[in-house]
Amino acid sequence: MRAPKKPKLAVWKFASCDGCQLSLLDCEDELLAVAGAIDIAYFPEASRAMVKGPYDLSLVEGSITTPHDAERIHQIRRQSKFLVTIGACATSGGIQALRNFKNVREFTSLVYASPEFISTLDKSTPISGHIKVDFELHGCPISKEQLLEVISAYLNGRKPNTPSHALCIECKRAGIVCVMVAHGTPCLGPVTHAGCGVICPQYDRGCYGCFGPKETPNAHSLAASLAGAGWSKDEIMRVFRTYNAEAPAFRKASTSHED
Repeated sequence: MRAPKKPKLAVWKFASCDGCQLSLLDCEDELLAVAGAIDIAYFPEASRAMVKGPYDLSLVEGSITTPHDAERIHQIRRQSKFLVTIGACATSGGIQALRNFKNVREFTSLVYASPEFISTLDKSTPISGHIKVDFELHGCPISKEQLLEVISAYLNGRKPNTPSHALCIECKRAGIVCVMVAHGTPCLGPVTHAGCGVICPQYDRGCYGCFGPKETPNAHSLAASLAGAGWSKDEIMRVFRTYNAEAPAFRKASTSHED
């Protein structure tokens, strides 16, 4: 009797730093269990062996920044039964989306000797801005535990159980003193997805919003609190313009404080 055919997994890269793909490789012992349950058919970061699609599950890292990428993501969608975007670049445009607030042509003219040969889009956009996405996994980089949960959920036909609450909940559970209350340090914890393990607040630093806006974030209220604490409009704008600057809630909060 033949063993049941394992689902085929593909991992794709667009404009990004590869950090989220490395989170999968960092699973180490857990990766052996993943490899035993799923056929890693296409993953250039890990292997030169490349099996042609279609694929049962595709993990997509990176944002869309070139006309070629805008075409390629549609090809990937057509050969993927279930598609998950991983990381801030794929879910909100990433740090490279800071270009969206300026004229990208000015940058290319300053950086490149022959800017006319540079083919780039005016904006860096998330994958969901171009195709239907089945699930988004936030983070910069993503949590390997959350990634394993998403893969496990797919294999078992259920919805992934990833946190939707704010980072502040994790701080309270860990007994970490609020850096905003104690020191007046700007912190995006009240409006950011939990999942990073509160790395920054543990060291008396404010959250930079690596995991993107939580569900129903009140970024406007947080910005008003920062203004009440004496922070300038430019400082508030910069707080929201980090790894998830193009996420709608963060973008709205930052643009409302532009001079």
